[in-house]
Parts: sequence; structure tokens; C-alpha cells
Amino acid sequence: MRIAELSRRTGVPIPTIKYYLREGLVPAGERTGPNQAQYGEAHVKRLKLARALVEVGGLSIASAREALRLMFSAGLSELDTIGKAQYAMTPAREYMEDEAWDEAVAEVDELIAKRGWRVKPANPARRTLADALATLRRLDQDDYFELLDSYAETAERLAADEIETVTRRGDVDSVAEAVVVWTAVGDTVLASLRRLAQEDKSTRLLEGS
Repeated sequence: MRIAELSRRTGVPIPTIKYYLREGLVPAGERTGPNQAQYGEAHVKRLKLARALVEVGGLSIASAREALRLMFSAGLSELDTIGKAQYAMTPAREYMEDEAWDEAVAEVDELIAKRGWRVKPANPARRTLADALATLRRLDQDDYFELLDSYAETAERLAADEIETVTRRGDVDSVAEAVVVWTAVGDTVLASLRRLAQEDKSTRLLEGS
């Protein structure tokens, strides 16, 4: 199919398709002329995945590119696939390392130890969580920390259900795809559900149930 048909099949505008092609999120089509290429069903799937990760999941282009690379990598075990996919979707960046940061890092380590989580020191989510907690400290939102155990308990239960469900797929390629999509898009689902529930609870509290 030509790029116009690819756009029609996926709902992705042609300029966006060309951008994803340039950025390596979607592989190049088969050249049929100086400015023409043919695309197949694999491009349809890859383009839908790329759009979901970037536009719905909110991943950066770099994170989406790495996640897609891992999704289509061969030779990885299920455990490696899950770990690498998770790490790829947590972008590396610089953090403000002050007293609040040091306290937050210690709190994250303590939380992980208390819950008995088997988490590698290199897991980038450690630093992401520490940064969020440090930010709350800097903004004097100390009462938020009363909820941290509740958040962790909910996350643990949700993670158990997700991993149990996704590993039932059996083949590594399908597991890789699900882990990437569920993590990226699932974060949006979870945030949306939280906001809906917050409106419900605040309405009941302030207006009376």
C-alpha cells in the first residue's frame, strides 16, 4: 500500500507518518521509486503501536523508539523483556540533588525494603519516585506521605494482576508487546480512573452523598 492508504488504515496523518519514519519509530517501506514506497501490514501494526505510545501513553520519541526496538527484539526471555521494556519507558534525566532529594532516596529504599520488593538498584523508577517525593517535600506537602503505603499496596496488587495476566500469553513477542502497551497506555488509564474517582469522592464529601 502507498503512504496515503497507510494513513487511511491507521488514522495517522501523513506528516506524522513521515515524522515517525524519520525518527525510526516505523521502519522504512520498500522503495518503488525515487519518492515512492510500499508498506505492508507490519507497518500498519507498528504505526498504531507508535501512535499509542506517543500520543496516548505520553512517551517521548526516544523512549517510544527504544520500547518499540525491545518489543521487536529476538532472543530475550520473558523476564528480560519485562525488565528492559519497563526501564526503556522511564526516561533518564537530571535531578535536583539537595536535602529533600537525599531524604526521598532514603524513603524509597526504606519502602522497597519494607515491602520486600525485589528491585534492582539500577531501576530508573527509583529515581523517578524519589524526585516526585522530593518535590512534595519542597512544596511542604508532607501529609501526602501518609498515603505512600496505600499507594504502594495498590500498586503491588495491580502489578501482580498485570504480570499474571500478561504472562499467560505464552510467547515472548506477545508478552513484550503487552508489557510496553499496558505500561504506557495503562499509566494514562490509571491516572484517568484516579481523577474520575477523585471527582466522585469530592462531590460526595462536599455536597453530601
